[in-house]
Amino acid sequence: MSAQLDRLLAHWRAEPTIGANIQFWHREDARKALTDPLPDNMHPRLRKAFHTLGYQALFRHQRQAWEHAQAGENLVVVTGTASGKTLCYNLPVLDAALRDPEARALYLFPTKALAHDQADELQRWLTAMGAAADIPQANFDGDTKSGQRVQIRKKARIVFTNPDMLHLGILPYHARWVEYSPICAISCWTRCIVIGGCSDHTWLISCVD
Repeated sequence: MSAQLDRLLAHWRAEPTIGANIQFWHREDARKALTDPLPDNMHPRLRKAFHTLGYQALFRHQRQAWEHAQAGENLVVVTGTASGKTLCYNLPVLDAALRDPEARALYLFPTKALAHDQADELQRWLTAMGAAADIPQANFDGDTKSGQRVQIRKKARIVFTNPDMLHLGILPYHARWVEYSPICAISCWTRCIVIGGCSDHTWLISCVD
């Protein structure tokens, strides 16, 4: 722990308006990360992109998330900030999209800004895989123009949106989505549903067969 952080914690302990309101102090030493190799059943293009983008191995919780998603199970990922939750859902979603040209995914995030950030991150992977044209993705929110919405419904395979837009701009017009995916309604238009921000540190992945 840095000296600066030690001083900050000491100040909090000594400050009556802060320290008196903290009931429990616990210091946990740094631990070596638990990692696992990439699964053998990962699509070759996704595996190549993983290394191209500078990753070496999966954290244990990322590998476990992969296995649950591959088994078609719903899962909730609850880990600390900057612990790699994004790979827990992007990897199985991209793998499914590479294997099945009909597979689609709906990403729900609490804010438009976060949805756009996540879309940018996914685009980085699509570019690394050389799959940007094969797996078009788009943001669908209040700023999306009417003409763009038609094209998104028709062409996008991964859609980023937020709960407000889902209830106001998607579910009331589910028939328009079915028009471009006649085999199913909006509830099964997607192969995977990713919900970010169930709480501050929670991500839910629902895999639909």
